[in-house]
Amino acid sequence: MKNYIIFGASKGLGDAFVKGLPESGDRVWVVSRSRPDSLDLVDGIQRIWIEADLSQQQAAKSIRDRLEQETIDVLIYNVGIWEKEGFEEHYNFDHDDPLDIAGIMQVNMTATITCVQALLPHVRRSEAGKIIFIGSTAGLDHTNNNQVSFVASKFGLRGITNALREHVRKDRIAVTCINPGELAAEIPYEEGADRAISEYNGTRIPVQDIIALVKCVISLSKASVVKEIHIPAMMDTNA
Repeated sequence: MKNYIIFGASKGLGDAFVKGLPESGDRVWVVSRSRPDSLDLVDGIQRIWIEADLSQQQAAKSIRDRLEQETIDVLIYNVGIWEKEGFEEHYNFDHDDPLDIAGIMQVNMTATITCVQALLPHVRRSEAGKIIFIGSTAGLDHTNNNQVSFVASKFGLRGITNALREHVRKDRIAVTCINPGELAAEIPYEEGADRAISEYNGTRIPVQDIIALVKCVISLSKASVVKEIHIPAMMDTNA
């Protein structure tokens, strides 16, 4: 039996993690602002909702308090917001509101650090703890993305990963950053990879592919660590 905590778990890739990663008998704490539909599944997996708004500074403490003395085997931090209309052709960094910029940094970076810090005692209780961050190919070098704040936060997530890995090396906790390209996150997990592939003609990655990668990382012994994985869409020539 494994204990998971999954952040950003109410929709998209986070919802797919909640549905596709655990097995019967496992327990999953689901962290999100809105109540996820996955709580209604009856499949032998215990899912517990932790309502949290990561834009608020007290979120880390409230999540930690809900866990009390529980052990966490796998922590998946799948959180990311971006600029308004940031993926539209007319997007212009010149027009970004400073308050929105601060919000992106709070959710994508500050909350990442404070939540993981708060939960480290729980992961240390595991026999082979894993911490997995979901980044983005936008945070890699030379990916031709002009969203300054989003790119900065995802590039920074890689720095968080590297420094945290050194901090918990003595605890034998493996810390991994997975950087996917554009995902077919609008296609529900239960509808399968084939639907996602046909819908986007291979230009977006089925969430099932990310599930498969994470399962592989989780299955490894505590003698090894996967530092970073880049997984762009096959047809994305910018990644």
